[in-house]
Amino acid sequence: MVQYNFKKITVVPPGKDFIDIILSRTQRQTPTVVHKGYAINRIRQFYMRKVRYSQQNFYEKLSTIIDEFPRLDDIHPFYGDLLHVLYNKDHYKLALGQINTARNIIAKISKDYLRLLKYGDTLYRCKCLKVAALGRMCTVVKRISPSLAYLEQIRQHMARLPSIDPNTRTVLICGYPNVGKSSFMNKVTRADVDVQPYAFTTKSLFVGHTDYKYLRYQVIDTPGILDRPFEDRNIIEMCSITALAHLRAAVLFFLDISGSCGYSIAQQAALFHSIKSLFMNKPLVIVCNKTDLQPLEGLSEDDMKLVMEMKAEAMKTITQAGGPNEEGVLLTMSTLTDDGVMAVKNAACERLLEQRVDVKMKSKKMMDCLNRFHVAVPKPRDNKERPVCIPQAVLEARANAAAKEKKKLEKDIENENGGAGVYSASLKKHYILANDEWKEDILPEILDGHNVADFLDPDILVRCEELEREEGLRLEEQAAEDAFQIDGHELTQEQKEILAQIRKKKARRGEADRVIPTLKPKHLFSGKRTLGKTSRR
Repeated sequence: MVQYNFKKITVVPPGKDFIDIILSRTQRQTPTVVHKGYAINRIRQFYMRKVRYSQQNFYEKLSTIIDEFPRLDDIHPFYGDLLHVLYNKDHYKLALGQINTARNIIAKISKDYLRLLKYGDTLYRCKCLKVAALGRMCTVVKRISPSLAYLEQIRQHMARLPSIDPNTRTVLICGYPNVGKSSFMNKVTRADVDVQPYAFTTKSLFVGHTDYKYLRYQVIDTPGILDRPFEDRNIIEMCSITALAHLRAAVLFFLDISGSCGYSIAQQAALFHSIKSLFMNKPLVIVCNKTDLQPLEGLSEDDMKLVMEMKAEAMKTITQAGGPNEEGVLLTMSTLTDDGVMAVKNAACERLLEQRVDVKMKSKKMMDCLNRFHVAVPKPRDNKERPVCIPQAVLEARANAAAKEKKKLEKDIENENGGAGVYSASLKKHYILANDEWKEDILPEILDGHNVADFLDPDILVRCEELEREEGLRLEEQAAEDAFQIDGHELTQEQKEILAQIRKKKARRGEADRVIPTLKPKHLFSGKRTLGKTSRR
């Protein structure tokens, strides 16, 4: 579980909003009506209550700010130095000190004015004392407005810091800029760190998590470090230096042997020697990256000599029981082809695990636990060999169990038939029916109490083909008839007149057939009323 969660710090309001919050709360939570006819004791209590309530609200708000912001002397040194690098701990402490001073001044103002209100003799004097008390409290808060604004900026920045647990298993990645640290981070964890082909893409610490031997490891990607004096390093580089100095982690020092990062192997070796004091008592692995561009064996003699010197220094730096494993100190890798990526991760996790176990075994607490155990080792009383004796019944039972066919599970059937996503388990195979062939029958569809399958014609497909064929023949005949229409271009003038008369006669006959005779009922024109009783209603 993460020990430090800066996202839970309460928002620090600006000075003006701070005053508005307190005064509006005082107005809402205390009585607002007072009359001259009240007894003087009641008037005093009315205004004393407002002053006391305002002071309590100011005190609670300021105390919340002081208590929720971490104290740099009480938290882990890693976070203490990181906050000092990012915000300057002197300014940070000064701002919190001003908040604490304002809290005490407001308490003193309230105490003084409550003493004066206790002897107020008129409504006007009590009201003036109340106004003066609240005014002085608001003036104090206005004076610390810069400190409140500064703390709010710090709170916002701290909320964006990664959640790093300094005490858990940690793998730390460091090296020059643009040597492949973020690419390796994205390969071994689920983190999504921005990767670009230029230096200082990573400007802060990034955290990801990976698993090794059923244990969770946090992997920290640090910004690139340049080989220059300590006082010349900027805030981005100091974040990496702080992590290297305070975290108990396995360190992966990345080395770009291809030179595509813009820095030579000599410059990277100089950086290694300048910060090797930060690697003391930590598992160290030198990772030669980008072997797809330049294999390690193809380096020049001078560059290979520098790499071997770094390997020798890494061998001296590592302190493990039984001596370091030389095979895991220098590893090659290519994040582009994934060659050696998992080997580097496993080597770093294994070294870190061995070191943590060794430290725990040497601790006094572990020795206190081991002193409670005694492992008894039997000593031979003669030179006679006594082999293991297994009863015959046990051997027979074991043979019978091996002879029995192992029950095939649904998972085995799934693997045989293409695996997940291809094989679909049948839910009907365990049905108890008179005939096993009925298990895969299609369930009947019932419509109006009848099974739809009983009304399906088995020869429906053949009949559909015959209908389509018949329809095709009819369409062809219709097309032939349409093609044989007389358009009148080949007729003589006399034939055209006869044809026009025939068409006109056919049109008249068609109109006569469409005429519907209409009957006019006599009672509508007789003038007599023929409506029945129902119509009167």
